[in-house]
Amino acid sequence: MSASKENLLASMKPSKAIINLAVPATLALLAKAVYNIVDTAYIGMLGSDTALAAVGVTLPILLIMVSVENIFAAGAAVIAGRQLGASYTEDVNRTVTTIIGFSFAVGIALCILGIVFMEPLLEAFGASAAVMPQAKDYAFWMFIAALFNLPAQSMNCAARAESSVKISSIAVITGAVLNVVLDPVFMFSWRLNMGVEGASLATTVSQCATFLILFFFYMSGKSIIKIKPRYFKLSSSFLWSVISIGIPTAVIQICLAAATSLTNIAAKSLADADLIIAAYGVVQRLILIGCYVVMGFMQGYQPVAAYSFGAGSKERFHECVRFAIKGSLLLTVIVAAVYILLAQPLISLFNHNPAVIEYGRWLLISQVALYPAFGLCYMMTITYQTIGSAKMGLFLSLIRQEIFYIPFIMLLPKSMGVKGIYLSQPAADILTVIVCVILINPMKKMASRKMSPAIEKSAAEMHMQSAAH
Repeated sequence: MSASKENLLASMKPSKAIINLAVPATLALLAKAVYNIVDTAYIGMLGSDTALAAVGVTLPILLIMVSVENIFAAGAAVIAGRQLGASYTEDVNRTVTTIIGFSFAVGIALCILGIVFMEPLLEAFGASAAVMPQAKDYAFWMFIAALFNLPAQSMNCAARAESSVKISSIAVITGAVLNVVLDPVFMFSWRLNMGVEGASLATTVSQCATFLILFFFYMSGKSIIKIKPRYFKLSSSFLWSVISIGIPTAVIQICLAAATSLTNIAAKSLADADLIIAAYGVVQRLILIGCYVVMGFMQGYQPVAAYSFGAGSKERFHECVRFAIKGSLLLTVIVAAVYILLAQPLISLFNHNPAVIEYGRWLLISQVALYPAFGLCYMMTITYQTIGSAKMGLFLSLIRQEIFYIPFIMLLPKSMGVKGIYLSQPAADILTVIVCVILINPMKKMASRKMSPAIEKSAAEMHMQSAAH
């Protein structure tokens, strides 16, 4: 590793190191959010509430696909970070090469299975007969994009683990800018006139461009971590070590998908169902921006924390944790304040139907009223991942949108109508905060215990496991 990157991960003040990595990572993720926001904005210009609802029901599919990406990406980031901290150079090369190679195969499987089972999936996620044709048009190219997105996300996280955030940012921002340019070309009558399908195709082409930039970066030999066919060595034990780390992050996305799907289903039984679903689709894409702000900060935090944990540096690791808690809470408070104050004008950017705007305004406010619950829960999930406590990370990834939200969204709308949808997320967030606060000190103690003198033993075991695969 170069001296400057070694200094950043190993000796630079943790708060400064985290910010140095988090700012470009956040900008790159916000650029990625442009894919969803630009698609939604341009589709709004089609003047069709059905088109917006069609895109809304595809959101759970998008979140599931992102969750699969995150299994391998998070595994790459954490294991590579620990190995870099322990100075296991060859192990890092094997780890990243194997993860990227396997993610290619998973991308192919997702693409094929998604296209084959597209219609029943969309029905399960709330697509009505009126919405189905356009939903299928949009979903088709989403599944094609899986071929590029899975390996690209793994390469992206490997780049962050070695603190090569510049190329990561360039790749994602280039794709986002290309999406902005291609959307109107593919969608509207003055060019290809593909409508909703054109928006999805433009996104897929843009994501392919992101993949190619990262691919050529690694093939050029300029990266610290080397990706070569001879390093590919897949084994069941290695695969499980990656999946056990990545599952908590993936489960967060799966839970968001499940929550979105159940919310759409709850709305289907209400008056103005398609209008509520259209509004909720817009809201969820705005919420993704808030998620990406927190995720970008965490992507700055995780490499520094993983490196410190791998090196057995207790003081530095706990300083990272304290800064991450404060930072995640501050960012989520800011996001919530902006969305609450600007709820109505933000929704009106995507749709001019007064009913959609009114539903969307209250849906957005309800989603972020207690948004710090998401920041705290996500930060603790990442930390438990980093210290090797997969079970606790999995538990935390489930509590907000699965264990707590699902009972509320299944029960409240039946007795309270649309107000029940508004109240479900705040109720779940209250319980989430209580659980997270209780678990903060046990998390810190567990990390300290694992970084005891026995850290050398665990590092050696990790080295032997990587060598075996």
